[in-house]
Amino acid sequence: MIDRMRAWQRDWHGRSKIERVELQSIAMWHAMPWIFFLSWLSVPLGLSLRPQLAAQLLGWSLIALAAAQCVHANRTLRRSIDHYLRRAPLPRRDLAVAAALMGGTLGLAVGLQAVDGVRNGMLGFTTLYMMMPFAQALAFSVPIRGFLARVALVDAVAVAAFAAGGVRGGELAAVGGLIAFAGVLALVSTRCGAWTLSVMWEGDRAREVEARLAVAEERLRFGRDLHDVMGRNLAVIALKSELAVQLARRGRPEAVDQMVEVQRIAHESQREVREVVRGYREVDLAVELAGAQGVLEAAGIVCRVTGSAATLPASVQSALGWVVREAATNVLRHGDAGRCDITLAVDEGRATLVVENDGAPEVAPEGRGSGLAGLRERLAAVDGVLDFASGEDLFRLTVEIPLPPSDGPVPGERRDRDRDRNQDHDRDRDRDRDRNQDRDRNQDRNRNQDRGVAA
Repeated sequence: MIDRMRAWQRDWHGRSKIERVELQSIAMWHAMPWIFFLSWLSVPLGLSLRPQLAAQLLGWSLIALAAAQCVHANRTLRRSIDHYLRRAPLPRRDLAVAAALMGGTLGLAVGLQAVDGVRNGMLGFTTLYMMMPFAQALAFSVPIRGFLARVALVDAVAVAAFAAGGVRGGELAAVGGLIAFAGVLALVSTRCGAWTLSVMWEGDRAREVEARLAVAEERLRFGRDLHDVMGRNLAVIALKSELAVQLARRGRPEAVDQMVEVQRIAHESQREVREVVRGYREVDLAVELAGAQGVLEAAGIVCRVTGSAATLPASVQSALGWVVREAATNVLRHGDAGRCDITLAVDEGRATLVVENDGAPEVAPEGRGSGLAGLRERLAAVDGVLDFASGEDLFRLTVEIPLPPSDGPVPGERRDRDRDRNQDHDRDRDRDRDRNQDRDRNQDRNRNQDRGVAA
């Protein structure tokens, strides 16, 4: 039993806020027909039945059929809610069965009235109840106008049936009023909660779409930058290559010069592409903090940013910027947060970033998720440490990065500088090789011209 309770607790904490709200609403809707069954029908009717055989037979049959109404309402509740939330088609068969059960209770109630089987006018509670299970299912399934029209039709049929059973005057008007009241009560108690659920799910889907659009926009930006860099260079390479082909077919020595120019532009394009990729990977922490705050607040999440990144080295800012970007994405996509606090602190030679929100996401286990694993790889370049904790309605992501001493760079920054220095050395070597090749070709061309003049 204890293990089962712990499993239920883990399942509850593993759900998002909107899933918890939906579960609580469904539990309430399951309980509502039984509450009305006990308070409006079974207890009052069972205590007020007359001892005659006909009254007892009709009364307990009515109680049993009313209990069947509750069972059917519970069995079909999920399908009705899924239809309202646009997850499933209209449950027409369920509505037909609910209407038939309601008709049966109405017939038994009219029979009880005809034989005068209930003392003290307690049959009015029966008429108040018999509409509730059917009205609950109907409220999830049809628009409000259609619901009111069907309730009015049922009310008219019930009043006519009770009139045929001998009810007259004010008592008959009371029957009609009780049935109408039960229908309106069922509509208010079900439709308002279902509408709230639909709005919450629409907001959740909007957040997911917003996150996808942000990723798509970033991809378009990178593609646009790459096109701007490579478009002109590739066009020039194509033109010069075509010119070199034409010159080579005519035996003109200028074809070599054109191919040398093509080679130079190709090397220049490689350098520019590396710069674009390097600029795409380097992230400005201040920009990322402001962007995360703007995106989260646009999604209806109260975001508070504390701290300044002005004194941090570029390598530390870049690593923390990626953390902020990934954390904001997780809050939008995996959690159901109402607030998010981002705190940046610098003390004792260490930069600490804490991202805390009240919508605990479902964090992927180690080795299966790519978000946290990718962040750890980036933080490893600057000797950073990442940790997270998930509790009840709370998720906290903590990152600590040691700051470089005043007399030298951190290991990650030193590696970046070494890589850039090696790339500069490779470019210088390529230029020297190209220059030597040009000189050798010019010398060969001059020797060939001298030989032609001597001949």
